[in-house]
Amino acid sequence: MPKSTAPEIITLSPAQLEELLAKLAALLPAELYQMVEKLLQTLQWLMGLIQAKEASVGRLQRLLFGVKTEKTSQLFPQPSVGSQAMAKEAGPATKGKGHGRTAATDYTGAKLVCVSHPQLRAGEPCPDCKKGKLSRLKRPAQLVRIAAQALFAATRFELEKLRCNLCGRVFTAPAPPEAGLDKYDPGVGPMLGYLRFGGGLPHYRLERMQSDLGVRLPASTQWELMAQTGQALEPVHEALITLAAQGKLIYNDDTTMRVQSLAQAAHPPAADSERTGIFTTSLISEVQGHTIALFATGHRHAGENLDQLLARRAAGSPPPLQMCDALSRNPAKEFQTILANCLSHGRRQFVDIAQNFPQECQHVLESLGQVYQNDAQARELGLSPQARLHFHQDCSQKIMDDLHQWMSQRLEQKLVEPNSGLGQAFHYMFRHWDPLTLFLRQAGAPLDNNICERALKMAILHRKNSLGYRTQKGARLGDLFMSLIQTCRLCAANPLDYLNAIHRHAKDALEHPTRWMPWNYDRNLPATDTS
Repeated sequence: MPKSTAPEIITLSPAQLEELLAKLAALLPAELYQMVEKLLQTLQWLMGLIQAKEASVGRLQRLLFGVKTEKTSQLFPQPSVGSQAMAKEAGPATKGKGHGRTAATDYTGAKLVCVSHPQLRAGEPCPDCKKGKLSRLKRPAQLVRIAAQALFAATRFELEKLRCNLCGRVFTAPAPPEAGLDKYDPGVGPMLGYLRFGGGLPHYRLERMQSDLGVRLPASTQWELMAQTGQALEPVHEALITLAAQGKLIYNDDTTMRVQSLAQAAHPPAADSERTGIFTTSLISEVQGHTIALFATGHRHAGENLDQLLARRAAGSPPPLQMCDALSRNPAKEFQTILANCLSHGRRQFVDIAQNFPQECQHVLESLGQVYQNDAQARELGLSPQARLHFHQDCSQKIMDDLHQWMSQRLEQKLVEPNSGLGQAFHYMFRHWDPLTLFLRQAGAPLDNNICERALKMAILHRKNSLGYRTQKGARLGDLFMSLIQTCRLCAANPLDYLNAIHRHAKDALEHPTRWMPWNYDRNLPATDTS
């Protein structure tokens, strides 16, 4: 076969691409045009990723062809001869008893209906043997029935009207108590906030769904109801921020976000503008045995938002532990912290190049896997921070020291090219070795920033489904709802029940916000509050 030559690279701007597609639409059949349009848009997206240098070859491969996991066993699936023999002897794996089932008691939001036996009562003679007496068992039989319903239902009240045929006076039947005083029930606003920011459901999509079901809920009305709820939530949110600033351990990271009003103000950027990027930062703080999640959207990146949080820290408090990845914008600039870097990000450097350097990457990933196994064992044992530190020093210190020595020897003996992908992965570990291994020297230091990465998925879901925010006010409202919802999830509280409780008791939450935290609000509900 003749040797292939590199094709001529043609660069088109977005406007030129749109012009080309408009010409092709008039020349090609509809089906063929749609295929060509998708191919050109895919090529433009791919070239944009390459030019921005935001993705390695390994990541591009996963984006295009997909990878479900980064587990070492999936990256290097070839089992040893011994493990193959053991697998044959063991036979096919079987699922454990009850696998995949949800216990009836796990349906905490279900309405409870107690059903008594229609003929028998406790203390009566047994109808079978006629000798014994019946006693009530502590564990009743359980049945669960799940029904479908619209997200928002409406009730239309027709009030009878009577008119006197002589004087003309009209008499209208009084509205029943269940009609309420307002058109919208107080629980509508919290539900809208939960669906929009907790579930990623955009206003226009919910409006269409409700129209299909015969209960219209315009997008503008949705926003008004959410904004009213946000005013009631604001005092509690401020109290959460102040409490989070006192945390012993704070995670932080950010992701890009779209805010239309900010983007328009910065485009085209002024000559003296400092930054045009827009970010949503996630801050996770562990304080007083609780975990608090905070979100902040704007031009400030993760490190600057951390500085804003630490400005509320009580004077004289010791510096907190900070966990983040190794990006230069993540550490705090104005306040002192004890910096730890995410070991999972260091591991990913080798996952991206595993196919090019399988033996070396497998060695590194298996070594880090042992450290993670040790950390999982420490959690299972329920070790205190100090006991966990000693456990890692006994079990993980030698693993990390051997790994550092092994990587150094590979470079010194020139077995690894320093500028290769493997060499760059080694240098990443060396540059950040101290913060990557802080868990071996500091009690309570975590291994990775995964809890913050998971929290950011809320913002990413919103960005994908709603394409960002229109105004800074909308971004502020989104940050408020996401902060409270994610904090509820971290504290195993019901987010919707929590939002409703604050909205119903907004006056008390304004006067005593610390009584309405996600972990203690249910203890302050009045006895008459049955919802």
